[in-house]
Amino acid sequence: MQTKDCAGRVALVTGASRGIGHGVAMELARRGAHVIAMARTQGALEALDDDIQALGGQCTLVPCDIKDYAALDRLGASIFERWGRLDMLVANAGLLGTLSPLGHIDPERFEAVMAVNVTANWRLIRSLDLPLRRSEAGRVVMLSSGVAHRAEARAYWGPYAMSKAALEMLGRTYAAETLNTHIKVMLVNPGPLRTRMRAAAMPDEDPQDLAPPESIAPQLVNLLLPAWQQTGALYDCPTGKVLHFQSPA
Repeated sequence: MQTKDCAGRVALVTGASRGIGHGVAMELARRGAHVIAMARTQGALEALDDDIQALGGQCTLVPCDIKDYAALDRLGASIFERWGRLDMLVANAGLLGTLSPLGHIDPERFEAVMAVNVTANWRLIRSLDLPLRRSEAGRVVMLSSGVAHRAEARAYWGPYAMSKAALEMLGRTYAAETLNTHIKVMLVNPGPLRTRMRAAAMPDEDPQDLAPPESIAPQLVNLLLPAWQQTGALYDCPTGKVLHFQSPA
């Protein structure tokens, strides 16, 4: 029988309509959380709601483009008004952008990657800081990537790698600023999974050789439990290890 270790907790998942976000939303609902699911596509969110209700779970749908920063401000206020707190935030929504030499990238596409992967997540933290602080065990998980911290930079991955490196510093900064609170913040490297983003980045790869995105959902939800006490570190899903940031040798 599935444990209900998230019962009574309120969780926001961005990019919840497919891939990792969908898997995490389902796992949270399965374990008893009320899921606030954010994504751009109304139809996909409604399908997720049907799946969650079939589990006997509860879901609130937020059809929203994550670049709509005013909507993110309203979301924080609405969560605080309705629940008085936010227990779990899964910052999953992301954009790959163009894999190309830096000098060939269209400025609008570069700015779109930064808007989704960095600025939107800062706006979420700005909007949700008070509800997270009102939780007895506020937990934040931010989805990063292995390209953000490779010892050798990967050519042609500039905007995506840069944005994920910035996201990691965003998460680490928030962890430092909330060190003496009930909030814990973890970065996550999901590793290679069978997602649309991976298929776009690696078109010659056989997706059937990769694990489905929902396979890491239990690991991510475990990072959101009150029992999780580490903060400001990176959880590496392929190895199941917590990695700690350090200065260059």
